[in-house]
Amino acid sequence: MKYNFNEIEAKWQKYWAENQTFKAENNSEKPKYYVLDMFPYPSGAGLHVGHPLGYIASDIYARYKRHKGFNVLHPQGYDSFGLPAEQYAIQTGQHPAITTAENIKTYRRQLDQIGFSFDWSREVRTSDPKYYKWTQWIFIQLFESWFNYDTSKAEDISDLIKIFEAEGNTNVNAACDDDVSNFTAQDWQNFSSEEKQKILLQYRLTYLAETEVNWCPALGTVLANDEIVNGVSERGGHPVIRKKMTQWSMRISAYAERLLQGLDTIDWTDSLKESQRNWIGKSVGASVTFNINGHDETIEVFTTRPDTIFGVSFMTLAPEHDLVSKITTPEQKAEVEAYVEATSKRSERDRMSDVKTISGVFTGAYAEHPFTKELIPIWTGDYVLASYGTGAVMAVPCGDQRDYDFAKHFGIDIPNIFEGVDISEEAFADKDKTIIANSDFINGMNYKQATKRVIYELEQIGQGKGKTNYRLRDAVFSRQRYWGEPFPVYYVNGLPQMIATEHLPIELPEVEKYLPTETGEPPLGNATVWAWDRLKAEVVSNDEIDNENVFPLELNTMPGWAGSSQYFNRYMDPHNEEAIFSKEAINYWQQVDLYIGGSEHATGHLLYSRFWQKFMFDKGYVNHDEYAKKLINQGMILGTSGYINMAICAIKFNTPAGTGSKAITYFVPIDSVDANNELKEEYKKLLRDKTMLGYEYHDVKESEIIEETFSVHKTIVPVNAIDNSDKLIIENFYKWKYPNSDSKKARIIEFISLGEGIKVGREVEKMSKSKYNVVNPDNICEDYGADSLRLYEMFLGPLEQYKPWNTAGITGVHSFLKKLWKLYFDDNGLKVTDEEPSKDSLKTLHKTIKKVEEDIENFSFNTSVSTFMIAVNELTAQKCNSKAILEPLLVLISPYAPHIAEELWSALGNSESISIATFPKFDESHLVESSKNYPISFNGKMRFTMELPLDLSKEDIEKAVLDFEKTKDQLQGRTPKKVIVVPGKIVNIVG
Repeated sequence: MKYNFNEIEAKWQKYWAENQTFKAENNSEKPKYYVLDMFPYPSGAGLHVGHPLGYIASDIYARYKRHKGFNVLHPQGYDSFGLPAEQYAIQTGQHPAITTAENIKTYRRQLDQIGFSFDWSREVRTSDPKYYKWTQWIFIQLFESWFNYDTSKAEDISDLIKIFEAEGNTNVNAACDDDVSNFTAQDWQNFSSEEKQKILLQYRLTYLAETEVNWCPALGTVLANDEIVNGVSERGGHPVIRKKMTQWSMRISAYAERLLQGLDTIDWTDSLKESQRNWIGKSVGASVTFNINGHDETIEVFTTRPDTIFGVSFMTLAPEHDLVSKITTPEQKAEVEAYVEATSKRSERDRMSDVKTISGVFTGAYAEHPFTKELIPIWTGDYVLASYGTGAVMAVPCGDQRDYDFAKHFGIDIPNIFEGVDISEEAFADKDKTIIANSDFINGMNYKQATKRVIYELEQIGQGKGKTNYRLRDAVFSRQRYWGEPFPVYYVNGLPQMIATEHLPIELPEVEKYLPTETGEPPLGNATVWAWDRLKAEVVSNDEIDNENVFPLELNTMPGWAGSSQYFNRYMDPHNEEAIFSKEAINYWQQVDLYIGGSEHATGHLLYSRFWQKFMFDKGYVNHDEYAKKLINQGMILGTSGYINMAICAIKFNTPAGTGSKAITYFVPIDSVDANNELKEEYKKLLRDKTMLGYEYHDVKESEIIEETFSVHKTIVPVNAIDNSDKLIIENFYKWKYPNSDSKKARIIEFISLGEGIKVGREVEKMSKSKYNVVNPDNICEDYGADSLRLYEMFLGPLEQYKPWNTAGITGVHSFLKKLWKLYFDDNGLKVTDEEPSKDSLKTLHKTIKKVEEDIENFSFNTSVSTFMIAVNELTAQKCNSKAILEPLLVLISPYAPHIAEELWSALGNSESISIATFPKFDESHLVESSKNYPISFNGKMRFTMELPLDLSKEDIEKAVLDFEKTKDQLQGRTPKKVIVVPGKIVNIVG
């Protein structure tokens, strides 16, 4: 009977869907286990073979846990809001909901085709109003909360109002805006309603503020830092500038310390934890206030080295700093404004990574040193960021390399007041190191003593204090997009009001255009039915806005990370219409036990979702302030890109017949260039001759050539234009490169080769549509089957590592599956029997059980695949037909290759799915050797082997060997002189 994988896989995928085999119950006597994948954004391109890597790993573990008796929740859904669908809508006019639905249909088909054990009854889509109703609900909860530093948690805004009413805000230790003014209880009572709302906005966990943002004019929206690569938008590669806009923000900075501390309580990868620690960026030091000469304003700086304050030679403000425009002198105004404008076109990430470029402009203003009262020049420089610290630094060039380079570049005086002493923290860890500075109160002190003393002296003069600072900034929560969650917000006199939760969801309106309006408003500014009637509690036409009962709604939408910050909790109770989830559901599932996803989300989704979880914990909605106990970052499957060289030969000539020129593009092999990446001489001659041949001046002589130039660069070759020997399939390449074969450009393209065919160069890099190295899993499943794909992706290497894809390698695991099949079936049908298993077969089975269980528990899936191959080879050699061996073997293989396992399990007479079968128990006794295959030697030469029990005495071994027929044949009636027996090792007969 043949292994027909296509029919088998379709059969069991249908069975699982119809029987909801993997549906999890919210209440069960079984222990629970929650396995989560980062849910995908459904792009139009569908999945490539790199995408399923993490899903296959999580699916293996989920299936394994079911075999171990757990009630497993393994859900899946779609992160279906986002910029790509909106950009497609802008280009085509098609509603993003339509393209998103089509893309989801493709993804679902592909995911089902690979055989994942997802509980599809819990599917969520972030663009579904039934889902984003609860994203809007969480936004309202954040708006109605504040962060109390005394309790280190979020509390109801109503509690803050009670404090204001009783004692004002003087003693309130809260996360709030920097410019909050103090007021008394009596002041609060006298404030108008609008004044109170404005004050509360300065304390709420989500608030409106003018913020420096990454603005992408081409996309018409704000971008998060992680949406920008090398200064341009990740989507489309468009320029990004910095500008100020009124935006919704989240006070994630209030949770900075808890986000840091929480990392010590969860089993996440060290590299991911380190990324988050660096992003949060905790620093302990001092806040120092510098007065500005001739101005009422002051400059506040944060420094981790207050002991170096006497080395301050100049100050630098970020170009975006509010003070720059206020303190710049008229003489410097034009130069400063030009510099600020130029800097706005560079992303923060570019500025942070650029350590070589030195740029800045003197503002013309001076600050006063807090102690010496000396005047210090104030510069603006783009190496200082407005979003880090206070956006200002006190520069100590005699102690900091970047400050030193800046001072040297601009000729700023650098007095070395430390007289050659190493002032690094490492140096001052040595108690014998002392500071020598022009100040009586720190001379002779070590680093720690000096730091403490400087902070004390600053406090005495009211110009500083000790402070802990964090790099983490509040998260901008507004996007100028259409395809995102609408805010449940309307405006009365410009102040935000929340729509009551019972009226949620506020659904996206229809718009004619998905671009910003002509006046610069976000796309929702194009909506004609986008106003809130407070009396009717419904969305009505904009024409009805009277600012008495009908008010304008918020035009921005939420960012992509909004929908992914609580989806893991919503999966616990996805169809609950009364609450985001029930207490019963959260009490049962508690947390995610295993989360698998990409490390690229370390400072985006994985940080924001921890923030929201901690908030939900503070408010009593969840039981844990960390939502995922363990997180594994899967590596990446890399594509193998193909390249050839595109060469242009341009020749100018002057013959008796006239002057002319020719330039033709050729495709030449990757090895046609030399070490300097210039065309080799033999190719130059070939291209020159080819260029001249067949044209009007084909008889041009070498002496008549005035000028010849050759330029060459790499050009991509798609995978379908490369054969198995890495040669170019010219016809396929030509059709791909120039589908219009009649075009003028296509007619002047020629292929040149000195040998047999054109050799294609190979480079291993990220699998990407732009590299044309994407491998479609549909093709792999069609040609080899989903089980082969699953096994091969695991076999490529350790889960966390990057590994290159090679389609040719999949034939090995496919051959293994065919060999597995032959253990159960031959040409006559099923050959499994109830015969007693041999000792060898039991040994093979139980060492496989032991190894596979260890591998799965350690997420070493690649070595499990090798173990399966060894087991099948051994059982084949043993001619094992025993059901006692072959049935449990299927349970071991089932998490990896579920389709073939289900088919063979059914063939053995089982009526229920193999997914609920108990994982085999390892019995160590089958690995304990009870006999020894002794080499029997005669006069030191081994003649044959003989199996004997290990518990025999030397005398018994000698007797058994001498009585053996083969021994008698060797001796031919002779009596041996001596028999040497080493129990458990050898027998040597002498004489």
